[in-house]
Amino acid sequence: MRAVVCQHADLEVVDLPDPTPGAGQVRLTVERCGICGSDLHARHGIDAWADMAAKTGYERFGRSDQPLVFGHEFSGRVAEYGPKAKGSIPTGTPVVALPLVRGTEGIDAVGLSLHAPGGYAEQVIAQESMMLAVPNGLPTDVAALTEPMAVAWHAVRRGEVGKRDVAIVIGCGPVGLGVILALKAKGVKTVVASDFSPGRRALATRCGADVVIDPAEGSPFAGGEQRGHVVEAEAAFELAVSTREKLERLPVGWWHVWRLGEKLGAKPKHPVIFECVGVPGVIESIIDEAPLFSRVVVVGVCVGEDRFTPAMAINKEIDLRFVLGYTPLEFRDTLMMLAEGELDPRPLMTGTVGLAGVDAAFTALGDPDAQAKVLIDPRSDAVTP
Repeated sequence: MRAVVCQHADLEVVDLPDPTPGAGQVRLTVERCGICGSDLHARHGIDAWADMAAKTGYERFGRSDQPLVFGHEFSGRVAEYGPKAKGSIPTGTPVVALPLVRGTEGIDAVGLSLHAPGGYAEQVIAQESMMLAVPNGLPTDVAALTEPMAVAWHAVRRGEVGKRDVAIVIGCGPVGLGVILALKAKGVKTVVASDFSPGRRALATRCGADVVIDPAEGSPFAGGEQRGHVVEAEAAFELAVSTREKLERLPVGWWHVWRLGEKLGAKPKHPVIFECVGVPGVIESIIDEAPLFSRVVVVGVCVGEDRFTPAMAINKEIDLRFVLGYTPLEFRDTLMMLAEGELDPRPLMTGTVGLAGVDAAFTALGDPDAQAKVLIDPRSDAVTP
């Protein structure tokens, strides 16, 4: 089969042996595979990722000197089952799969391990238990975005954002745009999006953002007071004193009412902020500018070292959360939302290339105004997205 191999940061189309599914595995014919921002970073920085993975106990992450086949956002068709597979989904059926496979030495991340080549190829191996049939005639290009949309859905769920909360998305690349789509699918009424790129701001509007900000001209946190957010420490002090004084007028102990309010979820209004940039300094800038009591969900992947002032986050009582991936249930639910039209990622899909065009696609994705999400069609002859 033909595949794109990355080694020493060089991308090359090569011929590889057809993969053979092992026990409980299935071989898929790849229909589409998305190019993820993590693939762009891995091309030059996968060794740093491998070092971090080793610290968490995962020693099988790919290295730059290995011939790696990227691609973890894929859709395909069932081609062949391995031994001990149930084979419950008929051959030829369009499917998607979580990018995890169980090998002889453990679980591997598809597209980021030498032991689990990814979807930048004509064929890919998936774990049968991680595979789902694509329902409702969902197009294979849209189905391929189940994986990145599941990342966004997981981030939104971890943010515990309510429909009446204000959600602020910092960075409108594919991750941020996916978060906007997931927020609107959840029914969040006010989504503020911020990005320096005019092209990405336009895509944010198409994805449903209610307010779109150029941070060079304004702050995404502006107008917080009008939304009921606490933006200054003195206002937080006043809130504590005035609430205590108002409860004092009630005929029962004020502490009973306060405790009941806490059980019912009463708390100062605050935005839920999604950091979708992954560049050093962004977390610090959010902590410095965000209203008090803000919840910050870090979705962007900053591989290098970063820094912020903990005392500032403490003084504002910032709730800082980091997210990774998704659960199998979230992956399944995302596929269902795509199939039912509750999530529509087509505004993100800005180009398609064949295997010979992957290098050019990587270059094009470096321009935020040129491309957002480029898909690979292994049967296409297109060399530019």
